[in-house]
Amino acid sequence: MQNDKSRQKSTACRTVYVTELTDGILDPERAMLGPVADGGTIIANTAPGCWGPMITPAIRGGHEVTRPVAVEGAEIGDAIAIRIRSIVVTSAATASGSDSVVTGRNNGDPFCAAVCAECGTEWPATHIEGIGQSAIRCDKCGADATPFKIENGYTIVFDDERSIGVTVGKARAEAMAPDAAKIMALPDTSIQNPVMTFAPADLVGVATRLRPFLGQLGTTPSKAMPDSHNAGDFGSFLLNAPHKYALTPDELARNKTDGHLDVNSVRQGAILICPVKVPGGGVYLGDMHALQGDGEIAGHTCDVAGVVTLEVHVIKGLAIDGPLLFPVAEDVPYLARPLSTIERQRAEALGKANGVTAIERDAPVTVIGSGATLNEATENGLKRAADLFDVTVPEIMNRATMLGAIEIGRHPGIVRVTFRMPLKKLEEKGLAGFARSLYDLA
Repeated sequence: MQNDKSRQKSTACRTVYVTELTDGILDPERAMLGPVADGGTIIANTAPGCWGPMITPAIRGGHEVTRPVAVEGAEIGDAIAIRIRSIVVTSAATASGSDSVVTGRNNGDPFCAAVCAECGTEWPATHIEGIGQSAIRCDKCGADATPFKIENGYTIVFDDERSIGVTVGKARAEAMAPDAAKIMALPDTSIQNPVMTFAPADLVGVATRLRPFLGQLGTTPSKAMPDSHNAGDFGSFLLNAPHKYALTPDELARNKTDGHLDVNSVRQGAILICPVKVPGGGVYLGDMHALQGDGEIAGHTCDVAGVVTLEVHVIKGLAIDGPLLFPVAEDVPYLARPLSTIERQRAEALGKANGVTAIERDAPVTVIGSGATLNEATENGLKRAADLFDVTVPEIMNRATMLGAIEIGRHPGIVRVTFRMPLKKLEEKGLAGFARSLYDLA
C-alpha cells in the first residue's frame, strides 16, 4: 500500500517524448521537460548536429540538441545512468566534410558568436537562396552569411536498412539539394539550414558502413554555455573569449559535464553514466552520427536526424566530474575484455603454480577524459578514474596498460581510459550491476 501511495504522489512520467530543440545554449536557468521517473524512458527526435547548425548563425552553440529532461530524484552530487535502448537513423542522406572559417563573420568564435559581415547583426536570422556554398543569406541585408564553408566534402546516400552509404557525384548532389530538409528528415522544430544545400562532391563513389551513435549525450552544465563547448577541448575556446558566453578556466572546469563526447562507442546497447550538476540532472541529446572513425579527425562526420530511446536511472551519491561508459562487449578493447572461463582456469592454474592463491574478479569500465589537448585529456581521465575508485593514478596507468587501452574519442581532446577494475570496487560505487548486464563475467 505504501508503494501505491508513493506512486500517487509522484508527478514524474514513465515516458517523456521530446520534440523540442534548444537554440544551441545549455542553460540551467531554463525550464526542463519532465520530470521522467527514475527508471523511466526518454524518447527523442534529434536533429543533425555540426554542419547544419554551423551554417545557421541564429543557432548559438554549434549544435541543435534536445531540450533537457529532468529526472525524478536526481540531486547535485548524484549521477544518472543512461542506457541507450535504440538509435534509429531517419535521414536518407547527408553531407559533410572538413571546414574552413570565413573571416569576419564571427565575434571570436564561429560556432557560437556569428556576425553578419555586411550589416553587423549578431546571430542573424537567415534564409536559403538557391544551392551551393553561397546560398545562406542574411534576412536583414541579404549578404552571404554562413560562418563556415566546406573545404573538402561529400554528399552521401544511405540504403533503406541504414547499413551502407555511398558518396554521389555533383549532379546527384545538386539534384537533391533543393529537397535537403525532407531528405535529411529534419525534425519539425529544427531551424537549421540543411547542409545538403551546399551539395559538396569532392569524394565520389566511396562506400562505407553505418554504425550510428550520439555525439551529444549528457546532463546540463551548471552554468550556461554553448552545447558544442560542453567539453574540455571545445570548452577551451570559451576561455576569456570576447563574447557573452566567455568563461574563466575555473568556471569551465567546475560547470561543464562533458556531454559533447563524439565517442563512437556511445551507441545502441551501451550505458553512459553522467554527473548531476543541477537539480534534476537535465538529460539532453543530439548530434547523431551515422558513422565515425576514432578521433573524428576531419572535424566532422555524417550528421543525421534520428529517433532515440533512452532508459534513465539515478545513482545516489556517485559524485563524478565527467562521464563513465560501459560499452557494448564488441567495443571493449582486447585487453580489457573479461577473461573467459577457459582463460580464468588457465590463470588460476598458473597462479597456483607460482604461489598466487586468488585471481582478481574484475570487469571493464571506461572513464572519459577531456582537455584542451589529448595529453591533457589523458591526464584528466586517469585522475578521474583514480579519484572515483580511491586508488592512485599510477595504478590506473598500469591497469590501462596491461588490462585496457587509451583510445581517442575526438581530436583534439576527448579520450577513453578503459581498464578492468575489481568487481568489489565496482560494487562499492553501485556500478557492478551495469557491468554484469553487458558482459559475460566468468
